[in-house]
Amino acid sequence: MTSHNVDYQKILNQINQEYIDQPRSGKVASYIPELAKVPSTKYGMHLYDLEGNNYSFGDSKERFSIQSISKVFTLSLAMKAMGDKLWNRVGVEPSGDPFNSLSQLENDSGIPRNPFINAGALVVADVLVSSFSNAKAALLTFLREITGNQEIDFDPVVAASEQSEGYRNYAIVNYLKSFGNIENDVEEVLDFYFHQCSIAMSCKELANAFIIFANNGTTIGSEREFLTGRQVKRVNALMQTCGFYDEAGEFSFEVGLPGKSGVGGGIVAVHPDRFAVAVWSPPLNPKGNSALGMASLERLTTLTGFSIF
Repeated sequence: MTSHNVDYQKILNQINQEYIDQPRSGKVASYIPELAKVPSTKYGMHLYDLEGNNYSFGDSKERFSIQSISKVFTLSLAMKAMGDKLWNRVGVEPSGDPFNSLSQLENDSGIPRNPFINAGALVVADVLVSSFSNAKAALLTFLREITGNQEIDFDPVVAASEQSEGYRNYAIVNYLKSFGNIENDVEEVLDFYFHQCSIAMSCKELANAFIIFANNGTTIGSEREFLTGRQVKRVNALMQTCGFYDEAGEFSFEVGLPGKSGVGGGIVAVHPDRFAVAVWSPPLNPKGNSALGMASLERLTTLTGFSIF
């Protein structure tokens, strides 16, 4: 079955109809004060295929806080900047622990298990602060280039809100520094990290951004290669095994696609050579992933018959 004869819009409409009136299970993230203000009823989905077609429903064009989804973008930039040397400082194994665990760092002598837990993302942030004279500008430039959208930006209110409650991230980055795995000033690394998490994007913009991971590192309709095929393979493998904190196995089992979640309620997933899809619903399950987002993506791979397995 090729994607040409799959009616993605019909399938998205069916998913929307199945879930739009269901009571929302889960709780909106409240540990970042700004996120607690987002209505729990928000729900949208956007699929972008390799032919350049867009399919969507609901609140798919409304921007929200992408949070940990940003870790895929910073990882991509760090891989471009450092190549394989990056893996001397951060591992590639699933953690099986909550995303903000400190105990694991003690056991692993300051080498985070993977780039998607907070400790790993903070090492990646440090790499970017070292690699660019202005890491925040470099990240925005990358996002604007892969989406073709110059308006993507940080949300300063969310960044400040993150900083006000960021005690555990302060602890993690100082702990990493004690092991010699942070090279820059702790405050500068955290400032970059809080800003990367505050990026606001819509489902449409996220699906557009993630198409490079479905298309060997190039955007649709351009021959511009942002990542090599080898780098994309690595990023997708990490999304498959580590993209959902300590629920990565469950996501593989239910959905069967590489993906990444954020506590803003967004999830993005890719089917290599077919599509990128983003879904947004703020209430989170106990593991910190969008409950309705996971259910919607499970329906998508079931109804299309497209998973990577």
